[in-house]
Amino acid sequence: MNKHILVVIFLSITTTVFGQEFSSSTTQTFTQSGIGIGSAIAIVASWDRNKSILWAILHGIFGWFYVIYFALTR
Repeated sequence: MNKHILVVIFLSITTTVFGQEFSSSTTQTFTQSGIGIGSAIAIVASWDRNKSILWAILHGIFGWFYVIYFALTR
């Protein structure tokens, strides 16, 4: 049950912010903030395996690389 709560929390942190600037020609700017889905999966997988915040942060930085490693070694 706790793993599902962590997934929901990390996925809700992932956000995309859209900004729009109007001048003589319309310009649209997209800015992404937050963490990506790969990082969220890596953090949850790391927490599930290690139960360590430091490892979860480190694996969150590596994102999809850790997710692939986790899938291959599990």
